[in-house]
Amino acid sequence: MQRVLTLAPLPPEKLAYALARYSRSPDSITDSLAWVRTHDSAKFLESFYFQYGHASIADLGHLSVCFENISELAATEIEDEPVWDGQARSSRYQDFSKSEPITPPELTADEAALYQDAASGLLAAYRAIQDRAFSYLADQIPAPADMKPEAYRRNLNARAFDIARYLLPLGIPTGVGQVTSIRTLEKQIRRLKVSEFQEVREIAHELAHACATPPTCTWDSTTAPDGPVAPTLARHADPDESAGQLRANLTEWSRDHLPPYEESSCKTVDLLTPSDRIADICATLLYPVTDRSYRSLYDTACAWPAARREELLHVAAGTRAKATELPRQFRGAPYVLDIVTDIGAYRDLHRHRRCHQLRQQYTNRLGYEMPHVFAKCGAAEEFSRALDAAASAIDKLPQPAAQYLLPFAARSRFLFKMDFAELEYIARLRSGVKGHFSYRKVAWEMKQALETVDPGLAALIDATPPWIEDPLKR
Repeated sequence: MQRVLTLAPLPPEKLAYALARYSRSPDSITDSLAWVRTHDSAKFLESFYFQYGHASIADLGHLSVCFENISELAATEIEDEPVWDGQARSSRYQDFSKSEPITPPELTADEAALYQDAASGLLAAYRAIQDRAFSYLADQIPAPADMKPEAYRRNLNARAFDIARYLLPLGIPTGVGQVTSIRTLEKQIRRLKVSEFQEVREIAHELAHACATPPTCTWDSTTAPDGPVAPTLARHADPDESAGQLRANLTEWSRDHLPPYEESSCKTVDLLTPSDRIADICATLLYPVTDRSYRSLYDTACAWPAARREELLHVAAGTRAKATELPRQFRGAPYVLDIVTDIGAYRDLHRHRRCHQLRQQYTNRLGYEMPHVFAKCGAAEEFSRALDAAASAIDKLPQPAAQYLLPFAARSRFLFKMDFAELEYIARLRSGVKGHFSYRKVAWEMKQALETVDPGLAALIDATPPWIEDPLKR
């Protein structure tokens, strides 16, 4: 008797129905598939997934979706799912010099003109600095005798993109391809529908509509679904109003209860091992709605009386819809890393899923990253001029749309919670010589920060110091 059977591609909801029935009967999968051909998968999902809450059923059907001509900002929002598989176009290997930045749809005509003019200035500097960087690298790094000219030029171009990408604004267009379960896709649509960014909300509605229609791209006629890819999901993916209410409630609560705060010097990586679980949750709840460091929020919460801490917990827990899980801010891990780094580095680090991530509003309030190579290739002054011009425009634009104009060089705050295994993996992988020098610095400092807390574990991390370089290794 055959013990391993493979299934040809099926519409996601029919696949979920078939595998769910298979788990609930003694029949062979061949019999379950025959059953599904003559029964309504939508009716089954309506009852068992959406009505009775058997959420694991929706993990059995998967969809492939691509998002094109979206901003880098929107791409980051789309990818912000703990259980997600996908790829975005890399700013490290492609030339964005001829790209037309996405204009936030909420801007007025005058605001849009200001935005577009400033974005054009950033891209002009991007092109100029890319050329400067390539020429500098070609002078400094001769081609090895055993490397083909095409490979040599390709590697230098990639390094020049690494340098120039600091000028790319968050509005630069990109593409994202993802493969997700029905359950993850439902959560994604519901979350995106309440985004503060209009572009993201519009994408969420387009995504729901796409689920209610036949697939745009097919491999061949024999495997193409003959109807909508996920029509039942499309009917039920309502906005997650509780998420929007949570943010509003926490913002108001923080204004009423937090003491005055002044930013002190920022570490690139500030690592803590919180011992007070409730204070950790309180600090994590407030982190995304403030501009404060995690350490300051944690210390403040540790000093609060029990009644104030419980009040905040009830504010957060009370906003969720019935039978839904608690917000991600309630999740914990042994190590909390408050990372201040440029947006470009965050875009790379954000891809690590086996940890809990939160971010504050993108900002230029914490300054910009400007690597030493800018001065070496004679681009420092041009870089500074471009940033100053963009900053002037940002100050005149309304929030949150102004964030689209922030260049990848802008430093912001990002919170990562993880265990040692994930910390070791990120520090080892991202510090390697193939990586971008920005996140290599973060990865190396993750290990350095751990040495002050758990030196025995830090010694197990085989991280590469950022001063060790091999520019021609990709």
